[in-house]
Amino acid sequence: MAAEHGPTAGEYIIHHLTHLQNQKAKNVVDFSVFNFDSLFWAIGMGVVGCWLLWLAARKATWGVPGRFQAAVEILVEMVDSQAKGIVHNAQSRKFIAPLALTVFVWIFLMNAMDLFPVDLFPFLWEKIYGAAGHDPHHAYMRVVPTADLSMTMGLSLSVLLICLFYNIKIKGLGGWVHELFTAPFGAHPLLWPFNFGMQIIEFVAKTVSHGMRLFGNMYAGELIFLLIALLGGAWTLSLGGVGLAALHIVAGTFWAIFHILIITLQAFVFMMLALVYLGQAHDAH
Repeated sequence: MAAEHGPTAGEYIIHHLTHLQNQKAKNVVDFSVFNFDSLFWAIGMGVVGCWLLWLAARKATWGVPGRFQAAVEILVEMVDSQAKGIVHNAQSRKFIAPLALTVFVWIFLMNAMDLFPVDLFPFLWEKIYGAAGHDPHHAYMRVVPTADLSMTMGLSLSVLLICLFYNIKIKGLGGWVHELFTAPFGAHPLLWPFNFGMQIIEFVAKTVSHGMRLFGNMYAGELIFLLIALLGGAWTLSLGGVGLAALHIVAGTFWAIFHILIITLQAFVFMMLALVYLGQAHDAH
């Protein structure tokens, strides 16, 4: 009987980049396909984020704050100061500032899932999946929701919908429609099609770039972690094999440390762009 070989490097990466879905995705846009792993971890991180913020509010004291309370207060003050500098409507900030805080914490926690060992949760899921009588080789589990384009585009579309809401609320439906057809080139009727086209292009470009920026950075980070994991999987009891294992540990450690900056920065950038777009929705052309 021939010995069973493990997956090749390509098969390993493809397996880790395949989502747990309700049905096989086609090569077209199909809104009936759901990535259950992204939904599960995104909702889970949302619950964790809400719990952490609730815990900080519940344990807040008037005296000298503890480390956790101080960290949350610094974060809240940072987000509030950014909101005040961008959104000048005090009434709108009552909703937008907490929204920005929630977005930052939620995306940070989703990004932080990339810091777990790449094989930890897929390995546990394979055991559960296999114990349920399924083929463990087809047990797919991706744990970084922001490395899923459907998730990041969903977030950016949500920001777009809120921007449209504030455009109508602040300017009125008639005022916003008037702006769509008269800005940025002027109010002459011959310019209306060009103005409307530019406005639509602006909305689409901002939304697509908003979601793609977060997805691209997190997908690249996830892929690098997979490549580093392959170094550890290739080790043998030889000088070269031990060297690969040592390189795996060193590269993984340095990339994880550097990745802490990336996951924080990407959460901050997404939050800031959301504030900028919402601030623009309050400005009249």
